[in-house]
Amino acid sequence: MKPFVINRYGRMVFPSNFFPNLDFSVFETLDQFAAVIRRDFEEKAPTETDIVTRLESGAYRGRYDLLRDLALDLFWVNRYALTMYEKRPTRWRDVPRMRDDIFLPIFKPWESGELTAAIERGYRALKPTWDEGTEDKIFRVLIDVFRHKAGAGAELEPIKPTVAEILTSPRNLTYHLSVHNPDFPGYGHDDIIECSHAVPELEALLRQMMVLHNQFRWNRDRMRVVEVGKLADDDFVVVYHPRSDEVRDFIRRVKRGQRSRPPKPPALASRQPTTPYPPVDVRRQFRVMPRLESLAVYQGERPCTNDDLIRNAAYSWSPMTADEIEEKTGIRQRLYTDLDLDHIALLAAQGALDKARRKPEEIGAVLFCSCTSAKMMPSLATWLSGRLGMFQTHASCDIVAACAGLPYGLSEAVRLLQEVERPVLVVCGEKFSDKIGTVRTSRMIFGDGAAAVVVGPAPAGAAPDIEYYQTYASGPMSEVDSIVWPNPDFDNNITVYGPEVKALVKRYLTQMIRELDALPSPDGGGRSLLQAIDLIVPHQANKTMVVHYAKAAGLAPEQLYFNIERVGNTSSASIPLAIYDAVQDGKIDRPMRLFAPGFGAGAVGGYVVMRLDPAIVAK
Repeated sequence: MKPFVINRYGRMVFPSNFFPNLDFSVFETLDQFAAVIRRDFEEKAPTETDIVTRLESGAYRGRYDLLRDLALDLFWVNRYALTMYEKRPTRWRDVPRMRDDIFLPIFKPWESGELTAAIERGYRALKPTWDEGTEDKIFRVLIDVFRHKAGAGAELEPIKPTVAEILTSPRNLTYHLSVHNPDFPGYGHDDIIECSHAVPELEALLRQMMVLHNQFRWNRDRMRVVEVGKLADDDFVVVYHPRSDEVRDFIRRVKRGQRSRPPKPPALASRQPTTPYPPVDVRRQFRVMPRLESLAVYQGERPCTNDDLIRNAAYSWSPMTADEIEEKTGIRQRLYTDLDLDHIALLAAQGALDKARRKPEEIGAVLFCSCTSAKMMPSLATWLSGRLGMFQTHASCDIVAACAGLPYGLSEAVRLLQEVERPVLVVCGEKFSDKIGTVRTSRMIFGDGAAAVVVGPAPAGAAPDIEYYQTYASGPMSEVDSIVWPNPDFDNNITVYGPEVKALVKRYLTQMIRELDALPSPDGGGRSLLQAIDLIVPHQANKTMVVHYAKAAGLAPEQLYFNIERVGNTSSASIPLAIYDAVQDGKIDRPMRLFAPGFGAGAVGGYVVMRLDPAIVAK
């Protein structure tokens, strides 16, 4: 997990955005690792000559743009050291010669003087962007690192030679330090975390500057490359040690030439079902009618604003402003929590039971809907059952239906009601904040939160609160794999593939609207079910995207309620959290018929049409 921290200034910081910590256990081959490095470092970074060309052509608007490019170039140059190794200056006589887990880098001669001078001239000719003093400080460090880097980044290999291997050719060049001060000034972990600046972009760049300085934590004026055969016993060399056991094991796997596992068979072409699956008419198909007894939520207590994202811009992110994030997603902030997922789920569940005035012994089943639970045994549903004092239920189980969690959970609750004829507790909860890492798209969208609903049996002869439900799953593999966690290709972080998500949202929304338009209104009068809807509370995926496809399906934007701008996308919890906020905002101020569609990872989808009385919502 990669959690956020709150520094002394109350600012949210994502350490993994500045301290690369790849999961090497997922890499079976060097090609897999190289693909990640290429995507996260090389594709975003300009080369040294690119920077000079941009300066000469006037492409930079101000000093910040140049500083950002310079930092990206240096992250690229140091991509293998940052992700694989820890550098330790060591006296040559003390360097073990025969170990297989101690390495020395090989460099080729590279003359940086002309490029460095061109960048220095170009920087002075540019205007400060925000803060001249801070920008000058950043430039002094970055240009010093740039000037003294030993070789062009493209010439470095990920797996360095061992000492024995580099000595097979005495003319190989490696780092040499004529003197070394082990207390040479640098930046500690807390220095980087506690960094603060009024301008979010400069705060991120200051952190990047500190990380890059630490890659050369010695007197760089006393550093040169030298032939290993000419090293004297008292000379210092920079020894590379694997950053972790996982890195060491990866290097050994690659050197052994261990064969990777055979690939999975290709996916078959998707084929439509023989007949469509009709929506479930609860009145017609069930004996026990469902009654919504309560709704309670836990919203994250830590706002993460778009400015917070900019303050934490990672080495792998393309430039984007806070306003551009809002324009792209409709989100101004997302809510995170310091608590664990099981904790916030428990708080929401207890709140729902209290609001419904239900005792543990009355509950017939517990359903927990989530796509971010790491608790496999016991399932979180059984854990909740035990923590809430339920000695036995008819069923307690987890449902992984991602952003369609509420429709899936309520549909299963209606079915269970027929068997147990007693209340079913449905809990939806997600914690994304510690599972995102450096994936910018996911960081922009997802938040944390939990909600719980008690669904009880309605009195005999009463109308159901859940009138219709529908669930779907699957589709083309491109849509099934449109949101993935854990994703080995992205360091096991949650990954969203935008075009594929848009395709499944368009497909499902169109299908849902068509189904509702074909069903009669429960109130009669010749209207369709779609015309009888008072308010649409969709899964809060991406406001810009959902509004676009809703309009294409014939819906007016004012028919939809969103709270995503201040909560973010909380997947299975997003619909009940939005219903809660709609009540607090006065948008649901009387018993109303809601249409709640969800769609997401695994190409799952579903909806419920329900009547909700705001009186059941816990304050």
